[in-house]
Amino acid sequence: MNLKVSRLCFGSLCMGPLQSDMPVEDGARVISCALRRGVNFIDTAQIYGTYPYIKAALAGSPDKDKIIISTKTYAHTRKLAKDALDGALRGLGRDAVDIFLLHEQESVHNIYGHIEALEYLFEQKRAGAIKAVGISTHHVAGVSGAVEFNRTYNRNDKLEVIHPIFNMAGLGIITGDPEGRGGTKVSQMEDALAEAQRSGFFIFTMKPLGGGNLFASAGEALGFVLDKPYIGSVAVGMKSELEVLANVNFFETGRFTGEYYKNYLEGAGRKRLHIDGWCDGCGKCAAACPAEALEISGGRAVCDAGKCVLCGYCSGRCGGFAIKII
Repeated sequence: MNLKVSRLCFGSLCMGPLQSDMPVEDGARVISCALRRGVNFIDTAQIYGTYPYIKAALAGSPDKDKIIISTKTYAHTRKLAKDALDGALRGLGRDAVDIFLLHEQESVHNIYGHIEALEYLFEQKRAGAIKAVGISTHHVAGVSGAVEFNRTYNRNDKLEVIHPIFNMAGLGIITGDPEGRGGTKVSQMEDALAEAQRSGFFIFTMKPLGGGNLFASAGEALGFVLDKPYIGSVAVGMKSELEVLANVNFFETGRFTGEYYKNYLEGAGRKRLHIDGWCDGCGKCAAACPAEALEISGGRAVCDAGKCVLCGYCSGRCGGFAIKII
């Protein structure tokens, strides 16, 4: 991949409707703060609903054409992939998307199952509407599957980017690699990522703080990820200028400010997934949970807080609006 990105990637999920649902002008102001401090890489997705925030921030940036944006789609057909790309271009106000990923791929079989959508993305890369194509994943087998896909796909098009979940506690990482890797979830993912990097992939990771579960050890958690030579960038969710300034400072110096600990980290570690009493136990949330943290018990959804990474994907599938992050 020829795109040059900042080590800190702005994760936009937490400001959108799946989580905080911030006013667009407020979210745009936070993104603009990051851009002024040298962050040139933004992560989003079709499901996040954050294109308006990014578009508004870019409109006020003198370097808007230099900002690199990565987005994701669950599309599995050509039509759905076209709709996703058209929506991204329109929503972001751009002529091209820098990185377009297939969202939450679980294995090489899952990738081939999305081949119709993937071949459309490859086609659009050749046409100049996309600069790089890849996958996002919570699965060790998703990482190794991307490597295997490039080895077995009988055309010149290749996946170039992998966006995996990775943190020191293994929160959200799903094992079950068909290659039978031994060790912990973290060590299995480390081995797979190192192999992918050697195979030529650009890797930028997500959830270094485990969706907020590792805030009490934020410095150690970020340092753990930043120490890995095969990781090119790290997406960190941010929804305030204080967070932006603190994270930029940490990525530059390896330290957080005392103000950040006092005003943010101490309280933010208490975030949790809340399920209201009117949950009807339909199961859509559990099916959408990439961390396998939800199950239906007693006619309603129940969350295993030890597995939950507070991604908010479950709330986006809940027709009764019974799930939220508080």
